[in-house]
Amino acid sequence: MFLKELLIHEEETLIRRIEFKKGLNLIIDETQSKDTKESGNNVGKTTVLRLVNFCFGSDGSNIYKDPEFKNKTNVEVEKFLTERNIIITLILKENLDREASKEIKIRRNFLSRSKKILEINGQKQTAKGYLQTLKQEIFISGHEKPTIKQIVAKNIRDEKNRLVNTVNVLNQYTKIEEYEALYLFWLGVEPNSNARKQELLKDHTQETNMLSRIEKSVSVAQIDQALLVINRNISVLNEKKSKLNVNENYEQDLDSLNKTKQRMNEISTLVSSLEMRKNLINESKRELEKEISHISADEVRELYSEAQKLIPEIQKSFEETIQFHNKMIENKLEFITKEIPAIESQLTESSSELTDLISQETELTEKLKNSDLLEDLQKIVSELSTSHERKGELEEKKRLWVQSSSRIKKIEIELEGINKGIYSKDDLITSRVAELNKHFSEISSKLYGEQFIVSPEKHEKGYQLSISSLSGNLGTGKKKGQIAAFDLAYIRFADEQGIKCLHFIMQDQIENVHENQINNILLDVVNKTNCQYIVPILRDKLPKAISAETYNVTNLSQSDKLFRL
Repeated sequence: MFLKELLIHEEETLIRRIEFKKGLNLIIDETQSKDTKESGNNVGKTTVLRLVNFCFGSDGSNIYKDPEFKNKTNVEVEKFLTERNIIITLILKENLDREASKEIKIRRNFLSRSKKILEINGQKQTAKGYLQTLKQEIFISGHEKPTIKQIVAKNIRDEKNRLVNTVNVLNQYTKIEEYEALYLFWLGVEPNSNARKQELLKDHTQETNMLSRIEKSVSVAQIDQALLVINRNISVLNEKKSKLNVNENYEQDLDSLNKTKQRMNEISTLVSSLEMRKNLINESKRELEKEISHISADEVRELYSEAQKLIPEIQKSFEETIQFHNKMIENKLEFITKEIPAIESQLTESSSELTDLISQETELTEKLKNSDLLEDLQKIVSELSTSHERKGELEEKKRLWVQSSSRIKKIEIELEGINKGIYSKDDLITSRVAELNKHFSEISSKLYGEQFIVSPEKHEKGYQLSISSLSGNLGTGKKKGQIAAFDLAYIRFADEQGIKCLHFIMQDQIENVHENQINNILLDVVNKTNCQYIVPILRDKLPKAISAETYNVTNLSQSDKLFRL
């Protein structure tokens, strides 16, 4: 798919139309850097990239927020987008050279509730289905992972991590298994188990954390030995209690007291066990919530954006979205908290019974308080109660340990099966990477006289891609040149292998690349690749060999900004 048009409307009024073409597309900032009173930093050239990204699922907040200082906002632009009906339309085309080729028309705005627009080819989308529909339309893929937002991250390089990393283009919290799904997709190897694998690895982490918390205080071997000692002590105490001799008048009351105490011990042990289970569940819940609490407000807004893609017809304010987010956390924690209501109900019932038993005990004790045997009996019962409490606590810990160990084993067996399926494609993966390297090394050699190489590396949780260079660490300009070489090589590789891909590359800050390499990239490599290379750049930073009039698709300046504010 190529970019055909980007249109910005306010209601029915057209504010700006950008028509893209094959090859080099320049978004030119006419600001003169020699004029110290003017700057090209806020005319909207990078915003073009972010508007395209908005149509692919971002929340659009980076259009008016400073990416480094999240609390700094361009209030004028924010109000313009969020208070007026500004509609962004993006048209994708399968083949720019064939008028009859397939087109995809995306329309979005920045409003909410009933005024929200979220459409693909004229059809309203739910937030849940928006990204899936877009992925299906472009890639003919119904698999959940990777998402269209993850796929497009390589094609729209506007944020810091995408400008400094060649293949690790997702955010810093992305896990290896998520990258594996993305890398395999790039290589045209898309197992339908990607989503399941990521779910299993999350469950494995949670169960492992449960085991760690149990073993932090006592090991299973220690539990087993402690239970042997406690059971022996209980047996000895019961034997002592049975040897207490009383007269006929005392026996009936003492028997009732014994039964009451025994029942109290049982209830106390049960309460202790239930409290232990409840505390462990709540501790697990707090640990998981603690991880989630690290997410910043902006990351929550990013999740809101993804929720809008996943549930297009969500008509909610940001605050309501936070509530939705919290509800999703509750759902995620359901498997560890679902026992809480039953436990609390049982605790209430047991506590009530224990209160009644205490009253009975007080009454019986009052009757027997003058007996010399009562002190010995109470001592034995007290020791028995303590022993049963400790026994219940240890048995509950062991039960949880056995349960988590069993779950981990089942998860690992299923993961092993999934990984075997992926690893069975080792030869295909290696072959595809070799084909990608054919183009990557050729382009990088042309640019820098050295060959960059992509390597597939198998880790415990999945495949990763890495890039090696004989020259060691790369400077800022050379790194951006490497990124350009990889992105262009990937399009050549995908076309050669018949892998569906996005044929546009949007790269900011290209002026950091040396002029020699800029000329090679923009005039030679791009022209020999079936792609669009879209670059925002200051006119006076453009190499002389490149004609602005030939390649520009829009001109911006301080007097003619993107939104014409």
